[in-house]
Amino acid sequence: MRRPHEVLVPASRKGLRLKFYNEAAMARHILGISAYYHDSAACLIRDGEILAAAQEERFTRKKHDARFPSQAVAYCLQEAGIEAKDLELVGFYDKPLLTFERLLQSYFATAPSGFRSFRQAMPLWIKEKLWTKDHIRGNLLGYEGKILFTEHHLSHAAAAFYPSPFEKAAVLTMDGVGEWATSSIGVGEGGSVRLLRELLFPHSLGLLYSAFTYYTGFKVNSGEYKVMGLAPYGEPKFASLIYEHLLDLKPDGSFKLNMEYFDFVSGLTMTNGRFDALFGGPPRAPESKLGQREMDLARSVQEVCEEIMTRMARHACAVAGSKNLCLAGGVALNCVGNGRILREKIADRIWIQPAAGDAGGALGAAAYLWHGYLENPRKTDGAHDSQRSSLLGPAYSDDALSRFLDEREIPHERLSSAEMPDRVAEFLDSGAVVGWFQGRMEFGPRALGARSILGDPRNPEMQSKMNLKIKFRESFRPFAPAVLREDAAEWFEMDCESPYMLLAAPVREAKRLPEAAADAKLWGIERLNRARSEVPAITHVDYSARVQTVSVGEDHPLRAVLESFKARTGCPVLVNTSFNVRGEPIVCRPEEAYTCFTRTQMDFLVLGSFLLDKKAQPALEADEGWKEEFALD
Repeated sequence: MRRPHEVLVPASRKGLRLKFYNEAAMARHILGISAYYHDSAACLIRDGEILAAAQEERFTRKKHDARFPSQAVAYCLQEAGIEAKDLELVGFYDKPLLTFERLLQSYFATAPSGFRSFRQAMPLWIKEKLWTKDHIRGNLLGYEGKILFTEHHLSHAAAAFYPSPFEKAAVLTMDGVGEWATSSIGVGEGGSVRLLRELLFPHSLGLLYSAFTYYTGFKVNSGEYKVMGLAPYGEPKFASLIYEHLLDLKPDGSFKLNMEYFDFVSGLTMTNGRFDALFGGPPRAPESKLGQREMDLARSVQEVCEEIMTRMARHACAVAGSKNLCLAGGVALNCVGNGRILREKIADRIWIQPAAGDAGGALGAAAYLWHGYLENPRKTDGAHDSQRSSLLGPAYSDDALSRFLDEREIPHERLSSAEMPDRVAEFLDSGAVVGWFQGRMEFGPRALGARSILGDPRNPEMQSKMNLKIKFRESFRPFAPAVLREDAAEWFEMDCESPYMLLAAPVREAKRLPEAAADAKLWGIERLNRARSEVPAITHVDYSARVQTVSVGEDHPLRAVLESFKARTGCPVLVNTSFNVRGEPIVCRPEEAYTCFTRTQMDFLVLGSFLLDKKAQPALEADEGWKEEFALD
């Protein structure tokens, strides 16, 4: 009988070390993989440095693609100029056997009510997930080395700490569930990461938030950020019900869910009839009209989530004995909660893994094998992270872009690196929307200036225009600002780096506009179109913004454009949203960027050194059918 997995044991316990390549002859490469749940990805580390990382969805164009990341792996190997046989180790980001054990125990504990869910899940496990090691080897032809498995939250913790700038830090991971753990507290020091505390399934902050995501009519594992964006339109009217009926919260942030209200352990939905009765009716139907109830539910669960996050963070710093804090896991993408941790000064410094969800587990698995398993030392200067701005995906040279444009006979002009920022700033100042495709693609869910759509944040119509005519998404969704780091504190109530758009901060009082008496009477979505600041397109209804800072001296694709826009307008801020339409993964290749550009009401597209004007492009035949190409999230 085949053995599905090999258990990961630290090298110091094995009594022998793996055969290493001669370092003078060849660099050492470790591949990390995450797959089979959502957001599968691959990451390649060379001699301890992150060389390449990408999510599979960017290549397959299937959002949150969970399949084996064949194309992401191929990209990583190509970036390194190696083949699978040249890899020293391969790591997988969790231990499927432990997850299978949890599923079996949960189904048996709730039998017979969980039979339908059991019947749906088991074929996939028996045919595929139990044999992950065989699937990995089958997809890495020529690789004959070891395939090792780290625990899910250890992968998150490794992804949080190892790229951080800290020599020592508390590490907090929070998500739906790994094998058994749903949150963990650990400590990272030097080349070591250790988990010290765990919260176990079914008591999960991620699953609590996902339950409200489902109940408010959005897709689980995809629409949680919509709940966060919707929350400021409501009031926390249901928070007391959540505390009273749904969870028992302790001072250290640990809690127990009252499973009488949830169906995710044994059923096919997140919540049940008792949950419906508590909150006044059945779940909202997807794509139906949003009501005040949904806004209030979103605000309530967001406030509860923030309270749990802050308590966990405070306890993590106390347990680890450090005022540096690293965060990862899907809940760490909640930038509003992260911003509250920052404002309450729970930690002196915070670093958040930009690919905080399951995709980042691939990076964590590879990093843990290099430092934790092989016991290689870790170097940090205490000031800069080693994530390389998270620009770890494919890049396209000007020669490649020129061939693409010429082969398609696409009208364009070529500009120098000195000309392009000023031209783009001029377009933005005039109210144009610009697609921006530069350098290496981002790793993680946020567009950080490599695959972005840019706009003027001072334009009061920009949010509505970009949401409805370019992104084709709900009008309530806020946009994020990119700002010059040296000017961030003048515009936002924060004075720290936020390079990965994972901290929300209020817009400064001095930049806000006075509220008219009539405006105070507005409620819910009615509040959307009122300009609140000098940069209304990135100011949410509660005066918050999800800030991305771009630092001096950083070789960043957006830096020169921000400087040119500031020189022209006095404003060092731009709207920066992801280059895609609703339901589509962020664009990866130039052909996807061009297609998105022509299908939407973007005015200009920049591909490397090439500028494309929408007016010069051939007219498209009227066809709205393409909007069905991507499943709504």
